[in-house]
Amino acid sequence: MDGIAQPNDQRAQLEKLYGEMAPHSLYPLWEVLANLVTPVPRSVAQPHLWQYGPARDYLLRAGDLISAEQAERRVLILENPGLSGSSAVVPSLYAGLQLILPGEVAPCHRHTQCALRFVIEGDGAYTAVDGERCYMQPFDLVLTPNWQWHDHGNTSDRPMIWLDGLDIPTVRFYDASFAERLEHPSQSESIPAGDNLHRYGRNMRPFRATTAERRPQQQPIFHYPYAQWRESLMAVAGADAPDPHLGHALEFINPANSGPVMPTISAHVRHLPAGFETRPRRATDGTTFVVVAGRGTARVEGREFRLEERDLFVVPSWNALELRAETPLTLFGYSDKAAQEKLSLYREERLPG
Repeated sequence: MDGIAQPNDQRAQLEKLYGEMAPHSLYPLWEVLANLVTPVPRSVAQPHLWQYGPARDYLLRAGDLISAEQAERRVLILENPGLSGSSAVVPSLYAGLQLILPGEVAPCHRHTQCALRFVIEGDGAYTAVDGERCYMQPFDLVLTPNWQWHDHGNTSDRPMIWLDGLDIPTVRFYDASFAERLEHPSQSESIPAGDNLHRYGRNMRPFRATTAERRPQQQPIFHYPYAQWRESLMAVAGADAPDPHLGHALEFINPANSGPVMPTISAHVRHLPAGFETRPRRATDGTTFVVVAGRGTARVEGREFRLEERDLFVVPSWNALELRAETPLTLFGYSDKAAQEKLSLYREERLPG
């Protein structure tokens, strides 16, 4: 037995070894492997619901205290309670509610982060992307792809509020953040409003031999109007039986490649008929939802949330979601599915009811 460490002696010698290694930034994998390579995802993010009414009140109070120009972006972060201090709604993505008051401009800038805007309230304000404005209506989806100049302005007489969804935590993980601010608050309007939809929005594009491209070939569309996506979703709902785990669901795509709307972010909409209840389903993408219309209930890993119009809630990775519609229920959701699919990480599982 000489030279063979006994259990207590072994532990003491290991701890001594660890203490000597630590100043050299060397650590034993065997002590942490079970937490690094897990059999299934163990997200520290928590299911959570943000009621729109109280969040709106806080946002309007902030509007009385700080201008859009002072703040650069007047936004309330929807921080996941399991990710305190991270400014993240799930580990890879950010969510926030942005307010633009009548007459204000959120100054023009660009950054390496991809961003989407889902309009919650108000109409007539605009987002300008690389010289083209789109005038936003409730429940429109508007993209500001990475490194494209963008500003927001409100020429209406009402407050404008939308959900911001960005890949800030993903870019932070890669230490790849760059940003620039234009010296003028607004960029010049060099392209007619709605041009991206006219040229690229109907499964068409400019004939390249005769017409110069006005939008990047890899990201031609940045406006997905509510009137158009709702018409498509309701047509599908009228033609097909609802999927047992999803209801009726359509995903927004980039027409250039039929892939997700942005390299790191996917977005979709769902509709559930009144009285319909989905069977549980879980997936590896953490998803943030907005209630577009209707009332119902979301059950996430046994936690139940009452849903009202414009409420927001988050479903972390590998948390089973069940939805029940009291009235016809329409949801918008965005997630990191786009990035996960590129990395061959995405999985989903449909569970029995």
